[in-house]
Amino acid sequence: MAKDTAQPQSAPETCEWTVTGMDCAGCAAKVRNAVGRLPGVSGVDLALMSERLRLTLDETATPRGEVEATVRALGYGIAAKDAPPGHVAHDHHSHGDPADRDLPWYRTAGGRLVLLTGGLLLVAWAVRGIFGAEPGEWAFAGACLIGLAPIARRAVVALRMGQPFTIESLMTIAAIGALFIGAAAEAALVVFLFAVGEVLEGVAAGKARAGIQALAGLVPRSALLETGDGVHEVAADSLRPGQVVLVRPGARIPADGTVLDGISGVDESPVTGESIPRTRGPGEKVFAGSVNTEAALRVTVDKAAADNTISRIVRLVEEAEEARAPTERFIDRFSRWYMPAITSLAALVVLVPPLAFGADWGTWLYRGLALLLIGCPCALVISVPASIASALSAGARRGLLMKGGAVIEAAAKVRHVAFDKTGTLTHGRPAVTDVVALDGATVAGMLAAAAAVEAGSSHPLAVAVAAHASAQGAPALPSRAARAIPGRGVEAEVDGIPAGVCSPRHAREAGLLSDAGFGTATQLEHQGKTTVVVWRGDRALGLIALRDEPRDDAPEAMRQLKAMGLGATILTGDNPRTAAAIAGGLGMDYRAGMLPEDKLAAIRDLSATGGVMMVGDGINDAPALKQADVGVAMGSGTDVALETADAAILRDRVTDVAAQIRLARRTMANIRQNIALALGLKGVFLLTSILGVTGLWLAILADTGATVLVTLNALRLLRVDPERE
Repeated sequence: MAKDTAQPQSAPETCEWTVTGMDCAGCAAKVRNAVGRLPGVSGVDLALMSERLRLTLDETATPRGEVEATVRALGYGIAAKDAPPGHVAHDHHSHGDPADRDLPWYRTAGGRLVLLTGGLLLVAWAVRGIFGAEPGEWAFAGACLIGLAPIARRAVVALRMGQPFTIESLMTIAAIGALFIGAAAEAALVVFLFAVGEVLEGVAAGKARAGIQALAGLVPRSALLETGDGVHEVAADSLRPGQVVLVRPGARIPADGTVLDGISGVDESPVTGESIPRTRGPGEKVFAGSVNTEAALRVTVDKAAADNTISRIVRLVEEAEEARAPTERFIDRFSRWYMPAITSLAALVVLVPPLAFGADWGTWLYRGLALLLIGCPCALVISVPASIASALSAGARRGLLMKGGAVIEAAAKVRHVAFDKTGTLTHGRPAVTDVVALDGATVAGMLAAAAAVEAGSSHPLAVAVAAHASAQGAPALPSRAARAIPGRGVEAEVDGIPAGVCSPRHAREAGLLSDAGFGTATQLEHQGKTTVVVWRGDRALGLIALRDEPRDDAPEAMRQLKAMGLGATILTGDNPRTAAAIAGGLGMDYRAGMLPEDKLAAIRDLSATGGVMMVGDGINDAPALKQADVGVAMGSGTDVALETADAAILRDRVTDVAAQIRLARRTMANIRQNIALALGLKGVFLLTSILGVTGLWLAILADTGATVLVTLNALRLLRVDPERE
């Protein structure tokens, strides 16, 4: 019987690398296509701005080293990210070396090529000036070939990997063709300008990435950990939930946590964009990366480094590149047939006039080569992702998170905004709005009795009453035997006398509240307020009205939305009277008494008039958030706010809803400008190249210039303040 010698099959695993040196979407496509052709490779995901390559790999078919060798052969740097045990980390030095990102441009591989080709050009001009035209032509030819060598090598590698239509191949054909027709000086100048363009594109792309990378640097590297034998400095990424850290004044908070001891102002602007420090004390949450501004705080760590707010924001922004805008997907499809079409057109320009009309071969070969250069689609394919990346970065710095280009494009088309009420338009906690003393009682006495009855209760209304009594300086009265009476309220003995807090209806039925007092309570309830009666002994001391008040900026938010031509509606499960009071004060429509399925149906109805954005807390409103064209979760960095909806607002500002839509609109306007700029320049120079008005060096300058202009225009979004109208 034959012995089974089959080797066990290893299961495919997800692998991740950092790929550097990619300046445009064309670079990313080149890497993606080359790696995707390898056996055993599937699910290739390459994010240009975050420089992340992720794929599923069967190492029995292709080892990791071959993936890395393929990327390096194309001229890009690659380094394993979190390589699993058993894999050796290699130190690679290629033109896209990860270390290059920290170097000045002139010390990078691209910068060295610029200096080399520029120096050779100067030498060639000097030779022509000193020794005459013929030696000068040889010098220019030499300068061209030396500068072209690394570009041609990358073109050959791409060709062997099944990618003939790359900018390197077009450059190589154009430069060699120019040498053959005696345009050596122009060929050398084209190579130099191409090298300059690559450096400029790299610098511009680096600036677009910088905003995202800066987020990761907000969390300090070290923390002061409290242990049984004192305070020790440890690495911040080693902190675990439950540990206690000391945060000194002026230091950054090293982890998401809860203040255990101390009161201090905390500058949360690095995380939420909120410019005014907020006072934080025991029991309140703080974010990693925030700055402690006043006094020492002891903070209990709630989340490990990988799960803190900053890490999740960075992860969200990086993953947002996967949700590409429909416009970007169209441009990608367009560019796939655009390059072969331009190459075919260039061939026709070279062949048809000489063969059909007896025109000069040299003239039309030159024009065809110029057409080949101007036809490169780099500016077009970078026009959308550069704008999207800049917008994501600008939004993240201001606490406005959007999960990719598809969300940005949808947000720009929104025509109606639906709001949940509690915790979204309102603070989510009731506050005392009115205190009315009855029958000769004093406000202070009434509040003291109410606080005594509610002492120890965690009910939101009880907490609000106790807080108001404390703020008004009401005396603390002793109480005992407190108990809740289902359907009636709360009762206790206050200073030996029975007392309680109940609804106006029950107080009236018990003979504690007069008709006049009940009428006052009814008026308060018609204003959307919850009203309770405070009684002691056999009479009512007064009324306390509470309401979950709108956020301070809610009226301004509604004004901004109206000015932008957007409708606004409250969708709430609360009673119609309360909803009407809130909506009336804000000038909004409302639908009340809604269950989750009712909100879902309401979103569908509103969608008939255009795109709908739903703003909620990300928990109770999950179905409506998913049904809307754009679901936005409000909440200061909660897990749900970052993971459930399409977008999140970290500052709990209602005005940020308008800011988010404004940022999306400006981003789409920027994308339209970029596409018009790229196609416009290409159209003009394609025509002038065919007519012979512009030559090779102007063609490559136009192509490089268009790419740089498009990228710089996209970078303007980094400076956009979406809060400004």
